[in-house]
Amino acid sequence: MCKHKAPFSFGLPTVNNPTIDVTLRDELNDLLDPLGQSHVLQFWDELSGEQKNDLANQIRGIDWETFATLTSGNGGEPDWESLAARAVAPPAISLDQLREPAIRGQAIRRGSNAIAGGQVAFVLTAGGQGSRLGFEFPKGMFPIGPVSGRSLFQILIEHTMARGRQCGTSIPIYVMTSPQTDRETNEYLQAKQWFGYPPEDIKTFCQGVIPAVDAQTKQVLLESKSQIFANPDGHGGALAALARSGSLADMKRRGIEHVFYGQIDNPLLQICDPTLIGNHLLHQSEMTTQVVRKRDPLQRVGNVVKIDGRVQIIEYSDLPDSAAQQKTADGGLKLWAGSIAVHVFDLRFLERCNSNPQSLPFHRAAKKVDCVDSAGRSFRPQSPNAIKFERFIFDLLPQAERAIVCEVDPAEGFAAVKNSEPAQTETPSWVQRAMVRLHTSWLVQAGAVVAPGTPIEINPAFALDTEQAASRIRPGQKFERPTYLC
Repeated sequence: MCKHKAPFSFGLPTVNNPTIDVTLRDELNDLLDPLGQSHVLQFWDELSGEQKNDLANQIRGIDWETFATLTSGNGGEPDWESLAARAVAPPAISLDQLREPAIRGQAIRRGSNAIAGGQVAFVLTAGGQGSRLGFEFPKGMFPIGPVSGRSLFQILIEHTMARGRQCGTSIPIYVMTSPQTDRETNEYLQAKQWFGYPPEDIKTFCQGVIPAVDAQTKQVLLESKSQIFANPDGHGGALAALARSGSLADMKRRGIEHVFYGQIDNPLLQICDPTLIGNHLLHQSEMTTQVVRKRDPLQRVGNVVKIDGRVQIIEYSDLPDSAAQQKTADGGLKLWAGSIAVHVFDLRFLERCNSNPQSLPFHRAAKKVDCVDSAGRSFRPQSPNAIKFERFIFDLLPQAERAIVCEVDPAEGFAAVKNSEPAQTETPSWVQRAMVRLHTSWLVQAGAVVAPGTPIEINPAFALDTEQAASRIRPGQKFERPTYLC
């Protein structure tokens, strides 16, 4: 639970009275025993009063009805081979189409008008820790600017601010945290004064959690004697968290009609891009997904496809190699569209999906989870011992009556930082090189001369694209040393 969020603090009395202690334990056991989970309380008598209250708050904050549904039955995994056999390319707007002046101009006008009219909000999912990067803080705090050292949060917030100024408005931002990152994220953003963003237009909200269970017994795992091991419920948890936090209602109050969704790890994220927003509107799409053209058949990205008339995503791990390698008559990949976790939603569509508990199913994954055993001893497994549950926001795609995908050049819109050095891709240095290449290309196309190997970084307040860069520099202007234009 998010410790500073009032809705999750139940205000239980301090357990320093034997009568209260017994009453509270009985109450919690009445909740857990019918579910076969009373072992959660097995170390109760060894806990301090504060630990008992923390455990009680955690137990009472879990949606046990959903949990019971998840742990019953076999999970009903789809027949991916059968689905893949019926999969075809999704309805898409290709890069070539997006670059046609008439199509591009119409989309930009429509999208810019929607943004200027206060109809567009930005949801940024930022619940992850930077542990895979060797960074023991929320990933959004990771310094990635190749010259400036700006954090991911600063880059994306400043981009949103520049986009709003371009359209003459302030775009509301809703930042999703997790229980692990919530406190630090809020303290960081407040200390940085929201990087100049209007405080009334930026709001954080915390995603939910779901307990992990032992793969054999289906019993809840304990992280310690006083704490259940509960993991965030996935980026798909954003929908329920938006509703629970009052953010959906806040959007409706503001007159928001469309929601741009992106993730914290991509500093090239084209936030509220008018072209993308415009095509979403022109095609009356309920959910639009931005994609890249896959570099190779087995690239580790979700595959956006159309099956039985509905757009959906098949994860790379679920797509049979034979289906992934299918070619079209011209030699291209049949299933070419790779998901980059960038979407545009119609707000009414989100409200409709939120009212249907079946809209976002939970997925099961076998994982290694450190826990305590029945004797309270720490246990570090050598192989997967647990089942974790999470939701994926892309599972909303089949719910949409109309859904399209829009291709983006990855050099212009996608470079996610996920891995630590010395991995070959998606490392900090790999992402920084992608940022430098993009920003250098803007200057060169605008007529500047950039010395080979010169790091260039452009703040979006200076320029959001080549056209804006051309208006800010002199033809023939030289850049021969590391430069941060802001």
